[in-house]
Amino acid sequence: MNSEKEKLILFIKQNQPILSQEQALAIAEFFEEKTIKKGEIFLSEGQISNEYYYLETGCARSHTINIEGEDVTTGLYSSNTIVCELMSFFMRIPAQENYQTLCDSKLWYVTFETLQKAFHSLPAFREFGRALLVNEYGKLKLRTLSTLHQTAEERYANLLKSSPDIFQHAPLKNIASYLGITDTSLSRIRKDFAKR
Repeated sequence: MNSEKEKLILFIKQNQPILSQEQALAIAEFFEEKTIKKGEIFLSEGQISNEYYYLETGCARSHTINIEGEDVTTGLYSSNTIVCELMSFFMRIPAQENYQTLCDSKLWYVTFETLQKAFHSLPAFREFGRALLVNEYGKLKLRTLSTLHQTAEERYANLLKSSPDIFQHAPLKNIASYLGITDTSLSRIRKDFAKR
């Protein structure tokens, strides 16, 4: 096994269990390593996304400026997840968000051009890619519905359970923004949870 890509290969197999070890290795070969320092913006609003990332270690966020001129966190990403502005990447249109690391991060990426070659040359890559797209769409749908069906406390609890490392690296204002609540509300919720 390629020890450098061990976590990437494991991620591939977890997302597409029917793949053999050889197929997972073949998919991983298309990815290249990148390290990004804390605070760096690796995709800016207005650019066309050309890289699809697997975040091996670290944390990142996506954000935009709303009509009131406020910085709004639209996504929080922890280790062992995909980070990509999917609309920009696949539709080749300018991104409407910025993507920034919250700590020093190690990522594996595949470019749009390489992804197209992989889709056409390796059927296993197509299956893996399809599974990831379905998963990412599902996460987006669940996040949208959570803002309608869950309390702020429930959204906080879910984020704490699914991505505890976010709380070690993301400023509280980013977490509050992502949860759709004020900094004051987040402080109250955190105090309530600490008492339990």
